[in-house]
Amino acid sequence: MQRREFIIGLGGAVAWPDVVFAQRTERVARIGCLVSGSQDSHGQFVNAFRQALGQLGYVEGRDFMLDLRWAEGRVERLPALADELARLAPDVVVTAIAAAAIAAKQAMPTIPIVSASLSDPIGLGLVASHNRPGGNVTGILITVDGLVGKQLELAREVVPGASRIGMLVNMRNPSNAVQRRDAEAAAPALGIDLVPVDVRSPEDVDAAFQTLTRERSAFVLVLSDLIFVTGRRRIAEMAIAARLPTMYGLREFAEAGGLVSYGIDVRENWRRAAYFVDRILKGEKPADLPVELPTKFELVINLKTAKALGLTVPPSLLARADEVIE
Repeated sequence: MQRREFIIGLGGAVAWPDVVFAQRTERVARIGCLVSGSQDSHGQFVNAFRQALGQLGYVEGRDFMLDLRWAEGRVERLPALADELARLAPDVVVTAIAAAAIAAKQAMPTIPIVSASLSDPIGLGLVASHNRPGGNVTGILITVDGLVGKQLELAREVVPGASRIGMLVNMRNPSNAVQRRDAEAAAPALGIDLVPVDVRSPEDVDAAFQTLTRERSAFVLVLSDLIFVTGRRRIAEMAIAARLPTMYGLREFAEAGGLVSYGIDVRENWRRAAYFVDRILKGEKPADLPVELPTKFELVINLKTAKALGLTVPPSLLARADEVIE
């Protein structure tokens, strides 16, 4: 009797290790990850996603395995890479840019997809609405109304009176088409004459800067695109060589030597993607998880680049910066 009472009395303590063991031997979730860039250009975003999953209690190798596919800056590779992931039958897929989400949706029409960088998802047919996506795709927006116009305003603060501003745009990227429309809508009220130059491959960048110099651009707005993100260091070097101040939408450009960036913190978007994955692995559907607006915007100024260009950044702008690189 005493032995029986002892076992009953410690029932919770005896059972606890078995419960933990049972949790750890459940099927490991398979998470596909379709990344448009390379380990060098986008590795920090994937790491932010991994860290956020860890904060939610997930341990890689125990609770999930991450199947990574890198497009290495080549959008045309995305469909084949999405097909590779589809053959692995993942539980959920995380993607970067809209083109990656489109490729994933075409290859995996029933598998849940979370995009960390959605742009115009309704127009692209990825979701029915932001509040009720309705299909197998959801995620976080990387573009918001008025953002490109704000970038143009800041460019004018850096170079007062700049009325002719060049714009690097990849018209093969649906997101760039949206950003270009926003820029063209904002420019007239600011008294800006835009000089758009279409860049469809990394090999076009040299000729683009020659065109911008020939057109006497006073400033260059570089839209957020895979080609530009992957080649951001070279673009920064070419801009300095051409004596052209530059404005970007991602801090990674300023860190690589660009002059100014103002936009969404993409790493925060990838961290937030972990929240969506957690909800989906716990049984919720992308159709019922609203697309979210980005929550963090940041202004980054590279003073080293300003000095190389012979520019003096207004103190009022420096005071508003989230980070100043010296």
